[in-house]
Amino acid sequence: MSDARSPAQIEADIISRREQLAVVLDEIGVRLHPKTIMGDAKAKVAGTVDRTAGRAFVTVNRAVSDVKAQFVSEDGAPRLERVIPAALLAAGVVGLVVASKRRRKR
Repeated sequence: MSDARSPAQIEADIISRREQLAVVLDEIGVRLHPKTIMGDAKAKVAGTVDRTAGRAFVTVNRAVSDVKAQFVSEDGAPRLERVIPAALLAAGVVGLVVASKRRRKR
């Protein structure tokens, strides 16, 4: 068997290869274009920020829920045995800060 191709078949193969090469070169041009590179970088950074912000939100939300559980009962009523001492402590700290600032001004 002879695999001899006619000139027309060879020319058709060359045209087909040129078209394939043109498509590949266009794809490379798009991938290496500065706007494409910047867009990819921005998308990657945005994804990282979104994941980080999401994790931070979950962590903060969990911490707030844990603190709330310490001061509010399951039925939604405040736990006065915990709220009153915490309020007194906070008032004492604020009082100390105010007194400290007044002493510095003198």
